[in-house]
Amino acid sequence: MSKKSKSIDSNSQARPTEELIKAVEAEAVEGGVTCPVLRKLAEEKGVPYSVAGAAADAAGIRIRSCDLGCF
Repeated sequence: MSKKSKSIDSNSQARPTEELIKAVEAEAVEGGVTCPVLRKLAEEKGVPYSVAGAAADAAGIRIRSCDLGCF
């Protein structure tokens, strides 16, 4: 079984909006947010996971319990 390398998201240049950063901050508990919560937020906002991850970075929020290595 060969390992696939991470593909480059064509939207990786997209930057998180202030609204998305605030939404991530609202979901944070003790300075962190879980991977499933962040993935759901990205899907609700219609943004790639990478942009949601960038929003967490911008807010200084740590991503915990990452299941898929998306962030």
